[in-house]
Amino acid sequence: MYELEHLTDEDILQAAEESVYRYKPEPFFSKTGVGYLRPASPEERAQEEARSNKLIQKLEERAKRAEKSKKA
Repeated sequence: MYELEHLTDEDILQAAEESVYRYKPEPFFSKTGVGYLRPASPEERAQEEARSNKLIQKLEERAKRAEKSKKA
């Protein structure tokens, strides 16, 4: 199982950059000053799932390498 200790700042930044296009700010003169994420299409959901699975594999590989270096 992968561990979050192997998650890097770069991983988090990349995930944020990949989803920021969905963010829709409120109009300039809005009262709350916040926005929202527009709903993702089925295709976008599939892409998000693929990216998530890729990140999980990357974390598992990092965990395995860390375990090997501890044993050595």
